[in-house]
Amino acid sequence: MKLATIRTAEGTRAARVTEEGYVDLGFIDVGALLAQPDWPALAATSSGATYPAGGVEFAPVVPRPGKVLCVGLNYRNHILEMGRELPEYPTLFAKFAEALIGANDDIDLAPESTAVDWEAELAVVIGRTVRRADEQAAADAIAGFTVCNDVTMRDWQFRTKEWLQGKTFEATTPLGPVLVTPDELPGGVRPALTLTAAVDGETVQKADTSDLVFDPVALVRYASTIMTLRPGDVIATGTPGGVGHARKPPRYLADGTILVTEIQGIGRLTNVARAS
Repeated sequence: MKLATIRTAEGTRAARVTEEGYVDLGFIDVGALLAQPDWPALAATSSGATYPAGGVEFAPVVPRPGKVLCVGLNYRNHILEMGRELPEYPTLFAKFAEALIGANDDIDLAPESTAVDWEAELAVVIGRTVRRADEQAAADAIAGFTVCNDVTMRDWQFRTKEWLQGKTFEATTPLGPVLVTPDELPGGVRPALTLTAAVDGETVQKADTSDLVFDPVALVRYASTIMTLRPGDVIATGTPGGVGHARKPPRYLADGTILVTEIQGIGRLTNVARAS
């Protein structure tokens, strides 16, 4: 299945994607749907109003996740091009829900930063409460996957050794447009998909998600050792090479820049950077 959180005149609604459009599932968003123990059956069978495909506006697919965990340095090609050794453990940091925007919303270029960078990522969405998961429990906890761009204020990220302050500026991180369940994707819970990012029409990142050092199942296992993962939580799995900060000279988003992030089989984010 493909699920979305769409904006309507009555507020946000969780919807199932069909050939005819978006079918209202009776919940305010996908996060509220995933909180139901029988959400797969509800998502497959519930049927309310249908909204036509053209002109639908997307909210973040999970508008207010309890947790947004992010992974640094997780693509082999990116790590090796940076001259580093493959890590023994995942590098984890966090974002907060205020950072999230919809698939076609503007990215807020805060005046406090002059180094706003892009990071195309595959994101995991949790669909079942899990703690200290073994491999099967971790796989079963994955509701599906979506597209994320971990837009980063590099000058703030590297002010200190801790990255958080550069990673969670408000209204910077598109998440969506849909959640796709693993059965729809090659590789299932370890999908092998082409991921790209383009800036003003130029492809700047391209990779295969099978190049991840720590795959989605491994990340759920690791994170669930530290904390309970709950339905609607999001794990952004890391970005491949091609970020603007690594270029010589560095390249960053500017007012009016169009950032397009796409993952085969899931969907596309198209976001314009706008100065505050």
